[in-house]
This record gives sequence, C-alpha cells and structure tokens, in this order.
Amino acid sequence: MEDPKRETKKTLYHDDSQTESRIEGRHSVLEAFRAGQLIERLFVQKGCKDGPVLSILREARKNGTMVDFIPRERLDHMSETGHHQGVIATLSAFHYSTVEDMFALAEKRDEAPFLLLLDGIEDPHNLGAIIRTANLAGAHGVIIPKRRAVGLTATVVTASAGAIHYTPVARVTNLVSTMEDLKERGMWFACADMEGEVMYSNNLTGSIGLVIGNEGNGVSRLVREHCDYTVSIPMKGDIDSLNASVAAGVLAYEILRQRREPSHG
Repeated sequence: MEDPKRETKKTLYHDDSQTESRIEGRHSVLEAFRAGQLIERLFVQKGCKDGPVLSILREARKNGTMVDFIPRERLDHMSETGHHQGVIATLSAFHYSTVEDMFALAEKRDEAPFLLLLDGIEDPHNLGAIIRTANLAGAHGVIIPKRRAVGLTATVVTASAGAIHYTPVARVTNLVSTMEDLKERGMWFACADMEGEVMYSNNLTGSIGLVIGNEGNGVSRLVREHCDYTVSIPMKGDIDSLNASVAAGVLAYEILRQRREPSHG
C-alpha cells in the first residue's frame, strides 16, 4: 500500500477540499485523534469535564490542537447531526507540505530560499492573507507551528485566494528546532519587531527566513533569540502597530525589492 504521506507533494497544487469537514460526538472525535487525523480545532461545551471529554482534551494537548470552550447553544448551532455530545472537531481543509518541498521549489526556480515563519498566528484570515502575500512576493513557502496557532482551515484556504495551491505550507512541531536545522543549511532569519532596525538598513538578500509574530504578543522571546537580526517598518501615525498580515506584506515586498536589486549593502 502506498504511504499516504508521500501524497503531500502531489496534492499540493490541487483543490483537495474547499469545505470545512467536521466530526461530531465524543467517540468519533476521540477515534479521529487516535487515528492520526489532522484536527485543526476542537470545540467543547463549557463545563464538560467527564472521562471521555478529558480523554479528548488530553489528545488535543498532545497534538497541539486549539481548543475553544463554548456554550451549548453555539454547539447546537454548529452541529449538522444534532448529536454532538458536547464535542465538535474541525479537520484540516488542505494537505500540508514539507520544508523539503520549499527547498525543491527554490531550486527549481534557481533562487535562494525565501521562507516565511509564523510564530503563533491565530486568526485564519491573517494566515490566508499571509499565504497569498508569500506567493505574490516570490516566497518558496510558509512554516507554521503545530501548537497555539491556526492551521489550514477552510477559512484560511478561502482567504488565500488560491495561493494555497501554489505555495507550500509546512506545519512543524518546534519552530526553534526548525530554525536551527535551516541555519545549518545556510539560512538567516529576520525577526519583525517594532524595536528593530529599519528594514531599509538591513541586507535582506540571500537565503532568508522572515519571522512574523502573534497578532497580540509579537514574536516569542525564544524564537526572537534564534533570529539573526530584527527589522522594523517605518511608521508615521497615531497608532504603533500594523496587522500581522499587513506587516508580513510590507516586509516580504522589501525582501523582494532587495532580491531584485542585489546591490543593497
């Protein structure tokens, strides 16, 4: 039997699923976890703490699945079967790729690797918009963590406006370990941070990974410490920050500009 993991690269460019798949009921959700299905989000009725629900929550923690505790009324509204038993799980709406696929894409284009690494992006619209920007700015892929971050839900697929079919997205267990591995392969990392040096002053050419942080807290301390330098976007206004997807877009296009004008620095 063919290994299903080997199908990832083949299916990357096809519309595998535009609809969000859901599993309802305690037994079904628990078995889905144990079978290794890609569950992006878990919705649990507030106050449910019996044995089966606790088992499901343990599996969710083990797999880094985002969990929302919501009122029964909302679960009733979400339910398609009417028998959710206090638990509904949302499956991944698209296949994940691998970091190797990204390097292969860079090699195919005869370009130095350019990746976006997202540290805890939770808004699916932001993730979809970043994937779209990554494609348009010439990035070879987007890397997201398994824990405390949104995955490839149907909303993300839709918000990417088709870019998901051409831009590899990999989901890794540990972002820092992945960065360390990529550094061994010659990559440098630029962290988006308001306290960093203005982007125009940085050399953003070559093999580079652009690190974008969480919508509220920015890049986490440990991830920031593993970056080679921090870059900021010049701003002139009455507020002090940009939306994560907008910041990613501005910085990604500065990288594109410098890659087209390699005389920088």
